[in-house]
Amino acid sequence: MTKALDLTSLTSDPTPICVGAEAAEHYEIVRKTLKRITEDWREQPTLEQLAGEAGLQPIQLQRVFSRWAGLTPKQFLQAITLDHAKALLRDSASVLDTSYEVGLSGSSRLHDLFVTHEAMTPGDYRNRGAGLKIAYGFHPSPFGQVLVMATDKGLAGLGFADPGGEEEALADMCERWPAAQFVADQNATAMYADRVFDPDKWQQDQPLNVVMIGTDFEIRVWQTLLRIPMGQATTYSDIAASIGKPKASRAVGTAVGRNPISFVVPCHRVLAKGGKLGGYHWGLTRKRAILGWESGLSGPVLECV
Repeated sequence: MTKALDLTSLTSDPTPICVGAEAAEHYEIVRKTLKRITEDWREQPTLEQLAGEAGLQPIQLQRVFSRWAGLTPKQFLQAITLDHAKALLRDSASVLDTSYEVGLSGSSRLHDLFVTHEAMTPGDYRNRGAGLKIAYGFHPSPFGQVLVMATDKGLAGLGFADPGGEEEALADMCERWPAAQFVADQNATAMYADRVFDPDKWQQDQPLNVVMIGTDFEIRVWQTLLRIPMGQATTYSDIAASIGKPKASRAVGTAVGRNPISFVVPCHRVLAKGGKLGGYHWGLTRKRAILGWESGLSGPVLECV
């Protein structure tokens, strides 16, 4: 049974997005509830059933959702439906034609993180990370434990782990640059975990520097992902067209799945045609959670027609 939560600061109304250790604790409840709904949606589990399975009272579960996502459970579930996904895809091709500086305002602007990025040379990638020193550390996040990896030039990797999956997540990320030197350094990575998930720290005058380590094709795809504003989505085929490779949708899908800097480089905003979620390297439940969380940041949930 989930341990008792301190609910004294929570209300039943949506509140600002939750970050920090509290967010990580609440995410476990949200994750399990989302998994239950996703797997057993035909049964239409009630709020009372879901709360009982979480070891909470219905009002407590509602408060956890509202505090964590900035949305009521009903709004949150609407934000992860197929209809809402289809709404996010409206004009998906034109989304990628929008410049970083024109037409994007408020919370939609360049992922709000004001990311600057550079790429390692093709030679660095072919060397499989030889000569590269990468610090790593695990930290709490609104989406479970986050693995942050950084070089002296900036953020190079970000992945997620469910409870007990930390070693697997680390091995997954290290496999991408097997010849690099990996050093556990919580202090070096904490600043990134702190900034990435706190909307109050997404500031234009303090851009987050990202280092992309991949093939030329992968980097082109990842750079394109940065052009998808919060609250919108695009498709694999539209990305392929935007980089001048209209027949390369499958290769684009592979590159999206290989994105080493999840969340910051928003591969979760790429959907299959028709609005289906498609895949996600860190699990579809987490992808639903991220999209719902972002809906709470980017404004009212779109009305589903």
